Amino acid sequence: MFKVQVPVQTSKSSMSSNPASPALKFSKMSKKLQGIGAEKSLSPEEQRAKINDIRNMLGPIADKLPALCSDASLSRYLRARNWNSKKAAKMLKETLKWRLEFKPEKIRWEDVALEAQTGKVYKANYSDKKGRTVLVMRPGFQNTSALGGQIKHLVYCMENAIMTMNPDQEQMVWLIDFQQWTMSSISVKAARETANILQNHYPERLGLAILYNPPKVFESFWMMVKPFIEPKTYKKVKFVYTNDLESLKIMEELFDMDKLDSAFGGRSSAGFDYEAYAQRMREEDKKISDLNISGPSSPVLSAAMKTQQLGVLATADRASDEDDSSSDDEATSNLEGLDEGTQDQPSNCENVKIDETAEMV
Repeated sequence: MFKVQVPVQTSKSSMSSNPASPALKFSKMSKKLQGIGAEKSLSPEEQRAKINDIRNMLGPIADKLPALCSDASLSRYLRARNWNSKKAAKMLKETLKWRLEFKPEKIRWEDVALEAQTGKVYKANYSDKKGRTVLVMRPGFQNTSALGGQIKHLVYCMENAIMTMNPDQEQMVWLIDFQQWTMSSISVKAARETANILQNHYPERLGLAILYNPPKVFESFWMMVKPFIEPKTYKKVKFVYTNDLESLKIMEELFDMDKLDSAFGGRSSAGFDYEAYAQRMREEDKKISDLNISGPSSPVLSAAMKTQQLGVLATADRASDEDDSSSDDEATSNLEGLDEGTQDQPSNCENVKIDETAEMV
C-alpha cells in the first residue's frame, strides 16, 4: 500500500505529558483488546436474554432498523463483545454512526473500478466446502496511493460479499496472497484503519483468514499490527506455506481443489479477469439495487435526519467514553433522541422488504 514509517520510541514521561500521543493510544488499544477475555459460552436462553437486553436499550429504533437490529445481527455484536450487552450496544451505535457518515450501501462498482483493476481485493467465483463466500486479497497488487479510495473499495467488497452470501451463511473466508508483496507494500496506517472497520463495523463476519506463502520479512510487520487485532480474530488466522505439506492440508480440507485458483495450490487456471469481474459486479449491483435497500423503507436512515442523529450519537459516545459502566437506563436515554429522528420511518419490520439473509452488517 504505502511505505511504513516506524514510530520513534516514546518514554513513559512523554506519554503521560501528551495524552494524544500515538504511543499512548497504542497502549490503550492494546489493553482494551487484551481485556476482552476468554469467550463465554451461553445457553440459547441466555443468548435470547442478551438480545432482548439490547432491544430494550434501543427501544423502538430496533423495529425501525430491522437489518441492523435483527436477531442475527445483534447476536454478532454480542459475540464480538463477549456477550456484554452494554458494550455491544455501544458498538452497534458506533456502526450506525459510521454508516450514516460513510454510506457504504451507496457505493457502486463505478466508484471503485479503478481501485479494482489489479484484483488486489475481489470476490472469488467459488466458495469453500462449507459454502462460505471467499474474498481474495493481494496486497502486493496495490495500484493506488490514496487510503480513502482503498478503504472505499474494501468496504464495497465487504458489502457485496455480505449481500450475496448463501442464505445459510453469515461468515466468509479471506485468502491473502503474497505474490509481489515487499516491504514497500506495508502501511501501518492502512492496516490499522482496515482492522478498525472490519472488526468494529463487520463483527463476526470473518470465519477464517488464510495467509498464503507470506515471506519471512512479513513476520516483523505481523508483530507490528497484531496489537490492533482482537484475540478472537487473531485465532482465525492461519498461515499456509507451499513447502509445508502439513499446512497445505488446510487448503485441501477447505476447498474443492479443482475450483481453487492455482495461486493457492488449486488446479484452476482461471485467475483474475478484470473485464469479466467488472461485468459480474455491475450485474450484482443491479440486483442489490432492486432490493430497494436505499428507498423510504431502508434500514439505513434518510439523509434529511443525518445531522440530528450524528449529534445524538456523538453525545452518547462521549458519555460512554467517560463511563463504560453506565446503567442500562442511561444507555437507553442516549438513544431517545435518535428514536425521535426516526419517527417518520416504518414502525415495524413488516414494512421493510429486506431478506433476513441480506443483512448489511
